[in-house]
Amino acid sequence: MGEQLLSLTGISKGFPGVQALSDVSFSLAAGEVHALMGENGAGKSTLIKILCGVQPPDSGQILIDGKPVTVGSPVEARALGIAPVHQELHLEPYLSVAENIFLGCQPRTRFGTIDWKGMVAAARGILDELGVGLDATAEVGRLSIAERQVVAIARAVSTRARIMIFDEPTSSLTRRETELLLSLIRRLRGQGIGIVYVSHRMEEIFDLCDRVTVFRDGRYVSTGRVAETSLDQLIRAIVGRDIVALPMKATAIPGKTLLDVCGLSKKGLLHDISFSLRSGEIVGLSGLVGSGRTELARTIFGDITPDSGEILVDGTPVARGGPRAAIAAGIGLVPEDRKDQGLVVDLSVMANVGMPSLGVLGRFGVLSRRRERRLAEDYVKRLAIRTPTVGQKAMFLSGGNQQRVVIAKWLATRPKVLIVDEPTRGVDVGAKSEIHALLRSLASEGMAILMISSDLPEVLAVSDRILVMNNGRISGELSGDAVTQEQVMGHAMGVA
Repeated sequence: MGEQLLSLTGISKGFPGVQALSDVSFSLAAGEVHALMGENGAGKSTLIKILCGVQPPDSGQILIDGKPVTVGSPVEARALGIAPVHQELHLEPYLSVAENIFLGCQPRTRFGTIDWKGMVAAARGILDELGVGLDATAEVGRLSIAERQVVAIARAVSTRARIMIFDEPTSSLTRRETELLLSLIRRLRGQGIGIVYVSHRMEEIFDLCDRVTVFRDGRYVSTGRVAETSLDQLIRAIVGRDIVALPMKATAIPGKTLLDVCGLSKKGLLHDISFSLRSGEIVGLSGLVGSGRTELARTIFGDITPDSGEILVDGTPVARGGPRAAIAAGIGLVPEDRKDQGLVVDLSVMANVGMPSLGVLGRFGVLSRRRERRLAEDYVKRLAIRTPTVGQKAMFLSGGNQQRVVIAKWLATRPKVLIVDEPTRGVDVGAKSEIHALLRSLASEGMAILMISSDLPEVLAVSDRILVMNNGRISGELSGDAVTQEQVMGHAMGVA
């Protein structure tokens, strides 16, 4: 690590009803990867927004190269050499790689027009500098998520950033794509760039980062060298308590069959899918990205119409009437993207929880706000959703609490079958444990749960049975305590 590049001291920031940060500190050296960790709601995102000029601090000081600076806007942040690579990539899908890299700062000819040839050449130079073989003229919308991450990094490099911020950069990547991205970050570190790295994935922190700083409830907890920190120490610092490993497997014999999927097919997506779910069990659905897991969930939920096959809930065929028919039959779906697909973040917790149940929350087409509020308050209490009031907008909740709201809105429909797609993506270690316990509790009450997850340890720990998909087909079914990650991956890759 080189000399200190960035220092934040005494940073505080409050919002109505919430103190997001209280007198926190953070520092970053040149050529360092410094992890910033904490539970959802710990204040990490607020600190990043302050550093990027999106929000001003109420108090405190920011120093770059030892000199006090004011970061009043994202433009000022860029001028200071600060560049974020966000979890939700802000790229234009219909523009080329080169156009996205230089969006807003395109090189110009002496006549004032865009220098298209020079822009493509400059983009190729940056991509070569990063050691990636990406076509600068390719349309971004046709790229994989990992390739889009590279474009976002190249955009940051084009500004000659000295401080780069990565916010959950691997949350949507496969293992191979993750390894490529981490290799790219190491290359940036070798060039002397200081990197703030936000992630809930412990293996990445111990593999990549030099130091780790922990926030909890908006307050600074500790900073230490990763090489001198154990996993247990880090978890205790993050959550303020020991995470007790709960017995996740069912202790009772599963009951009657609640979901039957028979010969489900959709051209190009699914091929003759058949399986069943029983009351009281959690069935894990594993497979590589693109194997058809999410497409299967959407088909069961009625969002994709199959070419052939049948879906039965409690022995009764589900009509071909889209999600409305699936909900009426007793199927709920917690989608993988909670912000874009699971919530209306501009609306309140109360409105989100009641949204699928509007038909029973009013009379003669008029919504009863009293019933809606009572329903939301019941589920906020039952699921321990941390929110000042049910009137709080969903956008102001932490990731783990947003996920609980999505689960609550479907529990309110009293489903017999609940499909959860990546239920713990982007949530911290404490919230992950609580969501696992919630799923097991729901199963013990008689619900049948289909859990889709890319996290193999999660699948192995929580599932009573595991279905593995490969190329749109069920390639294997595994059960028992002796199932290994290698067995699951063998079926996922079609080599078992």
